[in-house]
Parts: sequence; C-alpha cells; structure tokens
Amino acid sequence: KKIVDPFTKKDWYSLKAPTMFSTRTFGQTLVTRSQGTKLASDGLKGRIYEVSLADLNQDEDQAYRKIKLKCDDVQGKNCLTQFHGMDFTTDKLRSLVRKWQTLIEAYVDVKTTDDYYLRIFCIAFTKKRANQIKRTCYAQSAQIRQIRAKMVEIMKQHASTCDLKELVNKFVPEVIGKEIGKACSGIFPLQNVAVRKCKVLKAPRFDVAKLMEVHGDYSEEV
Repeated sequence: KKIVDPFTKKDWYSLKAPTMFSTRTFGQTLVTRSQGTKLASDGLKGRIYEVSLADLNQDEDQAYRKIKLKCDDVQGKNCLTQFHGMDFTTDKLRSLVRKWQTLIEAYVDVKTTDDYYLRIFCIAFTKKRANQIKRTCYAQSAQIRQIRAKMVEIMKQHASTCDLKELVNKFVPEVIGKEIGKACSGIFPLQNVAVRKCKVLKAPRFDVAKLMEVHGDYSEEV
C-alpha cells in the first residue's frame, strides 16, 4: 500500500481577528479538504486559538495577556473568529505574587448586553503606605471582604452595561482594574489590580450579521 502524505490533502486558511484588535490576520490554520459529506468548514468551526495580545495589537507591553479566539464562521479562505476568553501568562501572574502582602481575588458571572455569559476573575494585592516602616501590609479579613464586594460590584456594573466588543476594549487598558483600585483605596491601598481572566461561559445563538459587525467586510480580499 502506497503511503500518502496526509498534508497533500490539506488546505491553509487564514485566521481573521475581530475589529477590536489592530492586527486583522493573525495566523494560518490547516484543515483537510472537503470530501464527500465531510466539509472543511465543519472541521474549522469551533476551533479555539490562543494568541498573545502583543501580536494582536502590535504592542510588546501587552505580551502578558493571552486572548482566546474561537472560529465561528468560514468565508472563502478566511476563518472569522470571535472573542472566547482572556488569561494572564503564568510568568506574569507568578511575578506579581510576593510575600508580606495580602492577595485578594474575586470572580463574578455576568451577562453582557448582547447575551454573552462571562465569568470574570479579578486579582489585587495590598500595598505599603508611603511612610510605612512595618515590613508587612496584611489586610484584615473584614477589609478583604469589603474589597471583594467592591470588586464584584464594579465588575458587574462594567460588564452588564456594555456589549462584548466594548468589554474587551475595557480589558486591554485595564479600565476596570484601575477603577477597583481607586474605589478600594479608602479601605486599603491596593496595587497590581487587574482582571486576570475572563471566560465565555455561554455565547448567544450564532448570528452571521452580528459576526460581520465585529469583522467588517472581507469581500474585496477574496
């Protein structure tokens, strides 16, 4: 039996990121060509790609954020993706965690205005006062509870009043983290406040029109 190289049966498709990121084509992917009832587009739909935000926005300072993009539709040789989640790189998270301070985490399940159910995780660390001599800065558990309640409230308020696209645009410059830091400074001064992770728990029914809104028009490229 002749051994056939499986790669001769495969095609390359280019991956398109939504308009919220500055790079539109962020990579290529392989899939076996359509044959009989097995369509290539079915093999592509639902694939999840993890990309560094530095590559998507061409800004090396954002390299510690990883964005997950899910392929929702195939048009021509383009895979149109939609935001599927965000995470911190492990080394960034490890670099923040230190001794002699309190780590505070909170998470919340929210629904955006365009019916995406998200789980957003937030992380923060206590900070020494400017003229502090004591080497530790531990918050009391009552203060931690207050800060956590504040985090949940702010994350809910931000996420439930905007759609997915606006929310992702808030994650990048860390709008939510800054606001939490400001709001909690009366309870305990915080540092490195960040939304460290976001998961899409449930996406609404697939709608081509909605997807085209976040992608713009590719017809002139094909």
